[in-house]
Amino acid sequence: MAESSLREVLEGNLAPGRLALLRKVAERAAGDGNQLYVVGGFVRDLLLGTPSQDFDFVVEGDAIGLAYKLARDYGGQVHSHRRFGTAKWILDQQNEALHQALEFEPGDLPERLDFVTARSESYERPTALPSVREGDIRGDLERRDFSINALALRLDGPQYGELLEVENGLHDLEHKRIRVLHSDSFEDDPTRALRAVRLEQRLGFEIEQKTLELMQRALPLMAAVSGERIRSELQAIFVEPEILPIMRRLHELGLLGAIHTDLIWDDWLAARFGATLQWSAPGDWQLENQPPTQRLLYGLWVCRLSEPSANSICDRLMLSQADRAVALRTGRQSCELELAHDPSKLVRCLERLPEAALAATWLALEGEPTPRHAIERYLKEWRWVRPSVDGNRLHQMGLPPGPAYGRILNQLRDAWLDGEISDPEAEADLLSQLVKSAGRDG
Repeated sequence: MAESSLREVLEGNLAPGRLALLRKVAERAAGDGNQLYVVGGFVRDLLLGTPSQDFDFVVEGDAIGLAYKLARDYGGQVHSHRRFGTAKWILDQQNEALHQALEFEPGDLPERLDFVTARSESYERPTALPSVREGDIRGDLERRDFSINALALRLDGPQYGELLEVENGLHDLEHKRIRVLHSDSFEDDPTRALRAVRLEQRLGFEIEQKTLELMQRALPLMAAVSGERIRSELQAIFVEPEILPIMRRLHELGLLGAIHTDLIWDDWLAARFGATLQWSAPGDWQLENQPPTQRLLYGLWVCRLSEPSANSICDRLMLSQADRAVALRTGRQSCELELAHDPSKLVRCLERLPEAALAATWLALEGEPTPRHAIERYLKEWRWVRPSVDGNRLHQMGLPPGPAYGRILNQLRDAWLDGEISDPEAEADLLSQLVKSAGRDG
């Protein structure tokens, strides 16, 4: 294990509040006889000159106990998982004890800190969740995905600032190389292939040849990975600035097809994803909420596929009900929008869709002005059109409650939408006719 010091680099790159927080955590760990390290991506990015905003701590000792003691002293909440020896300390940014201890400026602190007891892992079979047992920092680094993430920075005691590495992580970092730590890495966890591509494109690195070969060999195992784990990796990709080259690379390496045979990537998707990442709903659409970007992307990803294929992909990724509803309905009404001309018919087509599906469909219809215009008119104007009367008025006119109420109110709305009536007097005349007709039919 190689060692060197990063004390000056660490102190020169952290905001004052974050550095003070790190020292308080280290003091508490040392006071309990624990060794404390910050690990993984934070150390990697610190060495690359782009320090992460998040801390991941490894404790040689009781990580969960450390988190609870910090919360006791400085407020906040702790969520722990005894089986894996992990804890999240959610900071209370308004806590007076925290303010006094750190003297931080607003925005200096992370929202949470992640702690894990140093551990080693073993896999009973490929793709299974690991069996975890307590270990030391070396064993913890050796279980990690790539050599450039197998880095740790000591934070407590006289060794403060000491850098530790295994498997030539610094050498790979210097040569911009993504390399797994052992030949079974992708068989143990095939989702590491998705992370390899994400890191490769984000950092401008290259996956080394042997790692690529191991990745290709493990592709069939992706089918055994749960949809939840794959979806988690995809959602991490969806927030990456380099999402477009990441998706292209996943397709080139066969990783999308390994997740599901119908998942593709092409120029159309690249253009639509790119537009979506830059898009926000116009204010005059009056949406209840700005649709989550990932929800729009799922809709665009499957909108050109057959409904059975889209359903199968939603099942594979175990999408939430809200994401699934948008994915399965994006673009499915575009033919109806082309054929329908009366606003009332267009409204009946569009009102069945969630707002996010309308937005995703609008994004999918780039270059098709007619259906796009229909969606715009619906969101800005048509969906707010209502008759001035309601069921109470129909009751007052002597019509007994029943299905006729809904038909009459819909006919009145259609008449307003289609310009057949344009003022209250015309509405009253039409209402009288419809009530009389319903009375005769009843």
